[in-house]
Amino acid sequence: MERHGERFSGSAAASGGVLERHQASARERLRAAGVTRSGPGSVSWRVNREIVVVAGWGRAVLLQLAHPLVAAGVDEHSRFRGSLRTSLVRLRSTVGAMLSLMFGDDDEALATTARINAIHDRVSGRLCDAAGVFPPGEAYSAHHAELLRWVHATLLDSILLAYERLVEPLAPEERDRYCSEAAIMEPLLDIPAGLLPRNTTELAAYVGESLGSGRIAVTDRSRALARAALFPPRWRLLWPLFRPVQLMTIGLLPEAVRRGYGFEWTRNDDHALARWTTALKWLRRLIPAVIRQWPSSRRRSDAAHGGHRLPSPAGLLPRASAAARRS
Repeated sequence: MERHGERFSGSAAASGGVLERHQASARERLRAAGVTRSGPGSVSWRVNREIVVVAGWGRAVLLQLAHPLVAAGVDEHSRFRGSLRTSLVRLRSTVGAMLSLMFGDDDEALATTARINAIHDRVSGRLCDAAGVFPPGEAYSAHHAELLRWVHATLLDSILLAYERLVEPLAPEERDRYCSEAAIMEPLLDIPAGLLPRNTTELAAYVGESLGSGRIAVTDRSRALARAALFPPRWRLLWPLFRPVQLMTIGLLPEAVRRGYGFEWTRNDDHALARWTTALKWLRRLIPAVIRQWPSSRRRSDAAHGGHRLPSPAGLLPRASAAARRS
């Protein structure tokens, strides 16, 4: 739930050494788990360094918001709805957090983790109305392991889908390794060991079970948040950026979830999605790695191999070292 627009505010979250405590706790959990973060050469690195994969995040967000408890936490504890500028700032900040977790050094990643966990400390409440299988008054918390599991699974599912559509296919064992490598979020976010899917079979089974369980139920609140995310005021000013994301988000949703949101999907939309997918795939092939990959992925990779950094256009992309102020 940390990815939905809550501000990373050091002054607000660090009172009484909260950030320091969270950082120390995450470091200790990581040590006790005996796992290390993925590095250059990993499937996670290969997939997440591609900027175009961000196009799949919208689908993950709408799947997350289809969970009534996630939607309540986002709506009541973040500034998710707002102007076009707010949407772009939120995206930049979310990307910054991802880059720090994936490509930053250990201290950087732990600092970002601490901010996320400190934000989660403040996100809790109760449902006002019944939704799906949840009765009025059902409690929610951003630390709830099952909610974190759903958020994590939607990201895995959507990122792999976007990568294979826009970059290249992955072998089954590579998809499994991606899931396994991503499970490092268990000690970082204090999720019980073994809860997150370790392979695509577990991932598909969990997502399918969740969709059929009644826990995933699109509410009026979900629909309002989805519209704010996909169609912020004046979004047509950036039509070439928003249109492919809108098509991928809506077109790749499970049909029942898409219907729940009230999105129509026509044959023309299907053709438009195919055209945009082909165009983005070819565009990525034509531009050099220095443009199509996150600069921070090259910095850590070059440091690990003792090489020289490739030049990158100044100011073009967010720096991983500037940890996100919003999530």
